[in-house]
Amino acid sequence: MKSPNPEYIQRLKRTVKDAPYPRHMAMELTEIGMDTAVATLRLAECHMQPFGIVHGGVLATLIDTATFWAAFLRLPDGDGLVNIDLKLNYLKAVKEGVLRAEGRCLRFGRSISYAESSVMNEDGDLLAHGTSTLMALPGKGLRLGVDKFLER
Repeated sequence: MKSPNPEYIQRLKRTVKDAPYPRHMAMELTEIGMDTAVATLRLAECHMQPFGIVHGGVLATLIDTATFWAAFLRLPDGDGLVNIDLKLNYLKAVKEGVLRAEGRCLRFGRSISYAESSVMNEDGDLLAHGTSTLMALPGKGLRLGVDKFLER
């Protein structure tokens, strides 16, 4: 099996970190592997809703991000993804700390993939869980100027 090229992974993580929305959210893609991804976010005042707890959209963004990147590496070079369905459950309110969304691709397909993600706080408490259906977009991917995989 091919393994991800570490230089590609570093460029990918930098590209995500420097993109407008992740930068706005102060969110980072901290890990990515075959069928897995982790996104983290240190909570700040801008993430809160009027009642002093994290806005649900922040948790949805983390789930969307972790599921997307969990499926990404299986795509052919030059292809992209788009989320076509996102379902989630909010399980516990949170007010502070660092959130960690762990994504896992459950089924990869040439056109449709399915992934899940759990969002936890620093104590490992489950805050939200969600699933995502993703559609491949041939020719609409990132071009990072380095091979995605190393041959084994």
